[in-house]
Amino acid sequence: MLEEVEEQGKFILAAEDCSPDLFKKLHIFSQYEQRIILSLMAHGPVLLRGGRGSGKSVLLKAAHDRIKEKSATAFSVYLSLRNLPLLRSKDDEYETKFCELLIQSVNLALKESGLKDNGEPIIFSAIPAVSPIQQALVKLSRQLNRRIVLFFDDAAHLGRETSLEGFFDIFRILSSSSLSCKATIYPGVTTLGTRFDVYNDATVINIARDENAPFFTAFFLDVMAARYPALLEENKTTDTLDKSKLAAFLGKAVLGNMRAFIFLCNQLEELPKIGLPQLKSGLINMASNYYWPLLEELKQKLGIYESLIEPSIRLANDIFRTAAEKSTSSIIIHRDLMQKWAKPFEILDYAGLISRRQVSIAMKSGGRGSRFTLNLCNLLESTSSLTSEQFSAWLQAQSKSTEIHINTRSRLLEIALPKLPLDKTLSVLELPIDALIESQFYPYGLTQTQVNVLKNNQIEKIRELADTSDKQLRSLSGIGEKSVNHIRNMLGQVIWM
Repeated sequence: MLEEVEEQGKFILAAEDCSPDLFKKLHIFSQYEQRIILSLMAHGPVLLRGGRGSGKSVLLKAAHDRIKEKSATAFSVYLSLRNLPLLRSKDDEYETKFCELLIQSVNLALKESGLKDNGEPIIFSAIPAVSPIQQALVKLSRQLNRRIVLFFDDAAHLGRETSLEGFFDIFRILSSSSLSCKATIYPGVTTLGTRFDVYNDATVINIARDENAPFFTAFFLDVMAARYPALLEENKTTDTLDKSKLAAFLGKAVLGNMRAFIFLCNQLEELPKIGLPQLKSGLINMASNYYWPLLEELKQKLGIYESLIEPSIRLANDIFRTAAEKSTSSIIIHRDLMQKWAKPFEILDYAGLISRRQVSIAMKSGGRGSRFTLNLCNLLESTSSLTSEQFSAWLQAQSKSTEIHINTRSRLLEIALPKLPLDKTLSVLELPIDALIESQFYPYGLTQTQVNVLKNNQIEKIRELADTSDKQLRSLSGIGEKSVNHIRNMLGQVIWM
């Protein structure tokens, strides 16, 4: 098991891809995150917000597992909404498909729990519509004598706003004293529907790990000890870097994002010695081979917002170049500009190039704005210098005197935004299935053999594979049940973000 932990610890990037034993061994939770898990287990509706790879699904799964294992007063149901038919539907069709998935998930949870009524397995049934299913769940809650907690993972996506209003209507209707709804969403998701009041209908928890929080260094030290013990060996780093400084710097460099942290540690673990030159090389490599390609990857998944990737990239380049000139990693954007540039900032926040730390803060020139912290990988790419003085300065709390204030008179945000189409299918669906082959971004991608089997059966595009049923896949020579699950998980990672 130890070798398996060390090997898979480098590559497990999605909670659903991790076996139960490895999940417990590999995932570390700070005091802050323990409180989030308790909130997810408790009464009341919760929306858990965070960028790509920030650990939302991990926290949701941890809360779900704890209820299953330890709670005698709650019954937990976990439902991933990474479902292509659901993505393609809206209005009444969306509601029906959502409810069908929920009924399946409730029955799966009942089967796994082994709960019985008068010695007989409990079967959950309801008409696939919100009101009937809400009534049936309340009845099930009384039958079990337990509060029901519904975990909806991958509920709301950047650029997937056509179905969001429908989801949040369902979320609001299902929530009650006996039904606790929890869902993960991305930064900046604003299309909540006219009937959903985010201040009254749910508690929003931001998962962002703030580098100035007291738990920050200890958390990343624990993660390194669990996944990368070799990085903490005394002879691994130079005298300039002790293990606490290394953990804090790496965590801050990627804005506390776990997925990016794993990619960065993978690079550094291969090196015989780590000093400032190696850190500089590793961070610049992250900028060129992780962050910028990630934005290009997103382009195919954003639907009507696909054309915003290019101005988002130009915006990021301008911000990092300006910040590098002042050697700062903190900027404040006037709220009027935030309103105009809302979606590009959401895209950059989601991708991990920036992270919003404060929503409303007074600006020197008047008015209020949002404070963002910049990742050090892209910032270092613009400065091309990592001295011991710079290293120490970046480790310390950001000085307010060096912050850049971008107000309405600034020329920084003069990039023209394109007119958006009313509707657009996802470009990723038209990609060849070769895009699913194992790669840096998809370490659990398909093998060349699996792709060849699919191609030999006239399945050549991601859309065609998504439209192929599990029964049809199992009928293909060389595709077994394990391969079918692998393919479905892979499709979820590629189509969803």
